[in-house]
Amino acid sequence: MKEKRKQDSAYQSKPKESSPKKSLKAAMVIGITSLLLLLALFSNIYFNDYFEAIHLSRIQNLFGKSIWIIGLALLGLNISFLIYLLVLYLKYEPVLPSSNQELPKCTVIVPAYNEGSLVYKTLHSLVNSDYPAEKLQIIAIDDGSQDDTYDWMIKAKQALGERIQLLRQGVNQGKRQALYRGFHLATGEIFITVDSDSVVKEDTLRQMVSPFIDNPTCGAVAGNVKVLNKDQALIPKMLHVSFAFSFEFVRSAQSVLGSVLCTPGALSAYRRKAVMKCLDSWINQTFMGKPSTIGEDRAMTNMILKQGYTVKFQKDAWVYTNIPERYKNLYKMFIRWERSNVRENIAMSKFAFTQFRNSGKLGPRLLLLHQWLKIIMAYPMILLMLFLVISYPLVFLTSTLLGVLVFSSIQALFFAKKHNFKESVWAYPYSLFYAFTLFWITPYAIVTASKSGWLTRELTK
Repeated sequence: MKEKRKQDSAYQSKPKESSPKKSLKAAMVIGITSLLLLLALFSNIYFNDYFEAIHLSRIQNLFGKSIWIIGLALLGLNISFLIYLLVLYLKYEPVLPSSNQELPKCTVIVPAYNEGSLVYKTLHSLVNSDYPAEKLQIIAIDDGSQDDTYDWMIKAKQALGERIQLLRQGVNQGKRQALYRGFHLATGEIFITVDSDSVVKEDTLRQMVSPFIDNPTCGAVAGNVKVLNKDQALIPKMLHVSFAFSFEFVRSAQSVLGSVLCTPGALSAYRRKAVMKCLDSWINQTFMGKPSTIGEDRAMTNMILKQGYTVKFQKDAWVYTNIPERYKNLYKMFIRWERSNVRENIAMSKFAFTQFRNSGKLGPRLLLLHQWLKIIMAYPMILLMLFLVISYPLVFLTSTLLGVLVFSSIQALFFAKKHNFKESVWAYPYSLFYAFTLFWITPYAIVTASKSGWLTRELTK
């Protein structure tokens, strides 16, 4: 475990000089979070009689009784689903890395847009991989960047030589178009896509390719995404813990079903044959009559699942990626993700309940239904929240804080056991931050699902 943590820290971006101001800000966030959670516990004990009286009055009328029954049903469903994921997670095992002789020809495609010097680090990390050089093709595509991204790509080529093939789009056409061009030029049996603000570990490419060798029905593999800039700001520090739970717990469980729902843009691998079979549909995909320019990763995953392939998660294939450090950029990223989820849940629903593969169809159907539950309940939950805020503000505050405490504790315990106890406490401020500042993302994404746009790659004016 110590060796792994040492290796982990070697791939983090260099932290800026630590300052008393930064340390004070972090301490204040942890302190305020602790105070609020303690306040919630105290309030529930101190105002117990008041809460019981409200509860009794609510269940004595039809409206209150209905809310109570629906609330209990939702809680029961979510707890049951969490237990289901836990059972699957305990069965998960990553595929062991293959030998040089077993490894097939592999093509890595790196689309870049307004990424600056980060793309230089990305390309260096790929060339420094332990994948046999004669079996590795690396294609970097500048998608009409308006900054110095292409200059950094040229610097990388000058330093790394013929190991990298550079391409440049005359104007920005979007990540999907850049990948499409890369797929057509790729010569490998396996395609790996890596974001241009990400750094891979030395053995990551080998780890990503190994599940395809181990299982001929494997059509795609999701990598394990970690936060590169976690020492730079509070938001990345919080998301570092959230990402670990999302990938190492949730995707591990999905992998046991052979149905990881989304291979992440930061690091994904695809079987050439599976990509080529759906490439035309993927590039020409539309939603409500408009070309789809977002959610290319989830769309590709869906189209590969639809062909009957399994989609796996490889826990030991680590990629470190930059994430937004400011609230505005963070909510834009989440909006893009949620819009993609709405679109692709609809797309998946068209084949998930058919005989799309020979076995193991129940698992992906349950995963999809849980996704739909979150979407369907988005507006009722917002309305319930508004009702409680207006009618019973104290009930709303204490119940929300207690919910944060319980859910965060699950993530914190998972992170503490798998990684680091000290950093695990960031699960609490993140859940609090999400509950009070990002709760609107899903409802907003539903009503604006037809809108496209990357949102987070604009130059700062």
